Amino acid sequence: MKFLVLLLVFFCGALHAADRPNILYIFTDDQSDRTVSSYERSRRLVQTPNIDKLAREGVRFRSAYIGTWCMPSRATFLTGKLQYGIESLRMVGKYPGAVIDSNKQPFWPKYFRQAGYHTAQIGKWHVNRNAGYGREWDYQKVWNRSKNVHNAGAYYDNQLISTNGGEEQLVKGYATDNYTEWAVDYIKGNGRDKNKPWFLWLCYTATHGAFIPAQRHDSIVDDNLKIPFPSDMFAPRVGKPEYVRKRNVWVQRDDGKYYSNKRPPKNGEWHASVKNYHETALGLDEGVGKIIQTLKDTGQLNNTLVIYTSDQGFSWGQHGIQHKLAPYDASLASPLIFSFPGKIPKNKVTDTPVGGHDIVPTLFKFAGVELPWKMHGKDISPILMQPEEEHDHGVLLAYTERTFGSETKSKIPKGDKLDVNAVNWWVSYRKGQYKYVLNLIKGEVEELYNLKYDSEELYNLAQDAKHADTLNRFRLMLIKELQNTDSPLLDAAKEHMIYHSGPKLFASQ
Repeated sequence: MKFLVLLLVFFCGALHAADRPNILYIFTDDQSDRTVSSYERSRRLVQTPNIDKLAREGVRFRSAYIGTWCMPSRATFLTGKLQYGIESLRMVGKYPGAVIDSNKQPFWPKYFRQAGYHTAQIGKWHVNRNAGYGREWDYQKVWNRSKNVHNAGAYYDNQLISTNGGEEQLVKGYATDNYTEWAVDYIKGNGRDKNKPWFLWLCYTATHGAFIPAQRHDSIVDDNLKIPFPSDMFAPRVGKPEYVRKRNVWVQRDDGKYYSNKRPPKNGEWHASVKNYHETALGLDEGVGKIIQTLKDTGQLNNTLVIYTSDQGFSWGQHGIQHKLAPYDASLASPLIFSFPGKIPKNKVTDTPVGGHDIVPTLFKFAGVELPWKMHGKDISPILMQPEEEHDHGVLLAYTERTFGSETKSKIPKGDKLDVNAVNWWVSYRKGQYKYVLNLIKGEVEELYNLKYDSEELYNLAQDAKHADTLNRFRLMLIKELQNTDSPLLDAAKEHMIYHSGPKLFASQ
């Protein structure tokens, strides 16, 4: 009750511009929650004391699904909509070239500007050739992959950086450290109006491939450390869809080591790749420490909402996969931490799963700004205020490859030519301890997992008649969420469910 009273008092005060909090949204790249040492899934290959301390100062989410891959995760954050609801975004030219019509699909930071916020974005941009300086952003230092595709692989050094819409300049040095330095500078007041509350979207490029740790971190994990393989890295993977059952990414070579057949040998050896991946997270952890210290030193910590998360996770052999995209926690689950001293509880962990699209209306609530349009997510501030309670909150997620908006309706794969090296289109719904996955390909299996007892998602309960009632319940909840979000995938989802269950499933609707 105390926290609910604090929440009411805070939000009433937030309606006045002078009382609005600063918002720091730290957004990393391909960072699984396994790389954060306070997370239950972590193998503790590295320690992340600063991120862990941030969690102790606030609320940590055990299950967070921010997106399915880099571009739609960012577009979801900028619109509050899932991939199939983002109109006019399309891939053009050489990957990762992309454009979006800001008249058909505006980005919400411009409404924060109108409400009196000073808005800033630092780091990776992966949505549009026009990064939005002067429209969404008052301040920007951006590495624009959608515009400078020839520089799109420079994740850790030699990046082309544009400042406030200017011509790109080649910037050397470790990118994680550069972004931290620029964020510290901004927080200290350089480049912003000190009379306004601020919102900073800090987009790090670690832990993305090519998995290059800072030189000071490249020997933290012992080269000879025996890292266990995931349990179904080479197993038959019974109950999974065909693209998972037949997947054979990891190949043993003459030296006895396993390499990814998706990458050159120098980057694809499993042990070295997992080691380097985790070590890149250490620069992020140091960055968090420096930024939080700067907030303290400048007297802004108590009026700054800090969120730490990533665009999605990354599989390292789980279900035979080396990538994101797939509907399993190994590929998707990100760290998610909220910290706001005196405004939300400290040192709490919640089991309630949330999505990236839930974060946007929550930020609007904290800022006291009205939503400019209907969004797909829900305000999760009640979860933040009572994190250990059971909440009636579920997470809808969808993967539609490189197709966005209403175009998804006409481009749903027919399923007659399955590429086992690709990932099916799918939609999923996670609520409580269960996750339901509907693969949008003709004749493919449905999936249902109880993550409380099967955190690795090895046992597909959808194929067990004992769980038929739970399966039907999740089918209907998924359909309801697709309806609520005006999804162009709705008819296809119903068609696939009827294939598995028969038409009686929807008889009462």
